[in-house]
Amino acid sequence: MREQPGHGVMPKSRLLQDKVVLVTGASRGIGAAAARTFSAEGATIVLTARNADAIERLADTIAGTGGAALAVPADVTDPASVERLVQAAVDKYSRLDAAFNNAGGGPMPRPLAEIAVADFESALRVNVLGIFLCLKYEIAAMLAGGGGSIVNTSSTAGLRAVPRIAGYVASKHAILGLTKTAALDYAASNIRVNAIAPGTILTERLQELDEGRREQISGQIPMGRLGRPEEVAKAGAWLLSDEAAYVTGATFDIDGGRMAAGA
Repeated sequence: MREQPGHGVMPKSRLLQDKVVLVTGASRGIGAAAARTFSAEGATIVLTARNADAIERLADTIAGTGGAALAVPADVTDPASVERLVQAAVDKYSRLDAAFNNAGGGPMPRPLAEIAVADFESALRVNVLGIFLCLKYEIAAMLAGGGGSIVNTSSTAGLRAVPRIAGYVASKHAILGLTKTAALDYAASNIRVNAIAPGTILTERLQELDEGRREQISGQIPMGRLGRPEEVAKAGAWLLSDEAAYVTGATFDIDGGRMAAGA
């Protein structure tokens, strides 16, 4: 039970108080950090990923800190699965206020002409079709509820060219196009749609690199360090919140200044 504030002390405002927020790709990395952060900001979380065990554990963790979370395994590339996911949120909580569309992926790096067609198609399927399907069903639920807010996870690879990851770069650029189009389609319906473009973030994949390689990467970033998943999550929380009520169709770089340096 929260202690009541003392005489004359205003309670701390929480960005997502009483909002129902869907988080895709919530089994690890930025998605898991977002779920924990949004819960700490007062939201009820609907967690989804293909890894059912991972999101169940995260739901238990959130519950253990006094939060509320519902774990619903889903495949964002399957229309029926995404429709069931959004319906599960509405059935449980009667509405969907916000969504953080974070699920994504990409094949191992190699020059464009050496990329297998199936690998390129896979990147587009997860990162582009997946975002489209989430938007499609989330927006329908939000229209029924009178409005909402959505944040899509792109990447700084969606803002510039990066060698050897053509499928990932193409798909992350496409996410920004979907974001802007959805923002225009529903701006008059009280639904805001924005994107974040994380740079080099210390997720599980980077943690597997040796310390020397991580230091080398950090040296290319103006702030001199890698980003933390929680820092991305906090930016997402603000964009989803009513504090960002006049922001739609925007892309926020979260990269320690690297894009500003023209990297």
